[in-house]
Amino acid sequence: MRYDAAQIEVFEGLEAVRKRPGMYVGSTGERGLQQMVLDAVGQAVNGALAKGGGRIDVTLTADGGVRVADDGPGVPFEDPGDGVTGELGLESLLTSLRTGPEPSGRHIVFLAPLGVGLFVVNALSSRLTAEVRREGTHRVQEYARGVPLAPPTTVGPATGSGTTIAFWPDAEIFETTHCAFAVLAERLRQVTFLNRGLDISLTDERPGGGTRAVRFQFPDGVRDFVAALATDGLGASPDVIGFEREDPRMAGTMEVALAWHSRQKSVHSFANSLATHEGGTHVEGFYDGVAAAVSAYARKRELLTAVDPGPGAERVGTHLSAVVSVKLDQVEFRGATRTLLSNPPVRTCVGDAVQEHLGTWFDEHPEQATGIVEQIIRDRPQDHHHDCHQG
Repeated sequence: MRYDAAQIEVFEGLEAVRKRPGMYVGSTGERGLQQMVLDAVGQAVNGALAKGGGRIDVTLTADGGVRVADDGPGVPFEDPGDGVTGELGLESLLTSLRTGPEPSGRHIVFLAPLGVGLFVVNALSSRLTAEVRREGTHRVQEYARGVPLAPPTTVGPATGSGTTIAFWPDAEIFETTHCAFAVLAERLRQVTFLNRGLDISLTDERPGGGTRAVRFQFPDGVRDFVAALATDGLGASPDVIGFEREDPRMAGTMEVALAWHSRQKSVHSFANSLATHEGGTHVEGFYDGVAAAVSAYARKRELLTAVDPGPGAERVGTHLSAVVSVKLDQVEFRGATRTLLSNPPVRTCVGDAVQEHLGTWFDEHPEQATGIVEQIIRDRPQDHHHDCHQG
């Protein structure tokens, strides 16, 4: 990359981002900061998942910066240069505003709704340092408010491999440069539940409260998620029913887990790891499948007669904790907020799979199944409020 007049389009893009930051990160308050951190982490997460998993360490540094380090192969600073894959090197990611369609595919994880990329993180930071450990060499490049200070420099040999991005949100742009540890921790915990190959840590070194750190790794994926939802530290975990399935009809995969317990219901849904707070076709399919399995079991055990109506979604969801996660090659959202999934085939695919797997579990656990189904049949719809919350 040359550092002369040929860079003029880069600086025009840079000026646009710095003039209207809210267009790119949604806010110049804490929400915008969270978006920046999650964009930097998202780059590392997608790199790790491309090779099956990996470790990512996120640090809120004592001097107000954020450091995201991974143990991947190291993203080269230069573009691959084949003109075929469309892949970009790290320097291009940091200095080019992405145009055209977003990367897509079931293996792409969305950590934040806007997905603006490293260029915007760089543009809205007073300084940024990119480090790559790759093929035995440690290289570094420094930026000031989005502008490279020099070409990438070799600083010595490297032990291991990986990419580290450290940035300091620009206090001239943001109303605050303080990220809430708990909010970040909860989102990273969710992403780790939904992608079992990941090992993510979050460390807070900022003055005032002493260093605190959390680390997340969940080998059982969304089953672990539901176990945590259902117990929340309150006693023994209930039986968690879970499965994964690929379905070509929806061009993607699903991972579903659920458990009935004594607490109020809590159904969380995700599309490519992005929380879909308003639900959508995957949630509709989930309730279709649960209701069909409950009705079929009730009729088989003569808990319902042939003419009795089966329970609807408002009844089967009582005292239910569940996670419905789909990963699709092409995700379609309704509206600009990306909180409502609209892919039509997903409803049928998830419904069929839930009905089949839950029906099998009922048959294999008749005593528990009868207790669950009898309680659902006994409950009258008017006894319950619609207290389901998504996301």
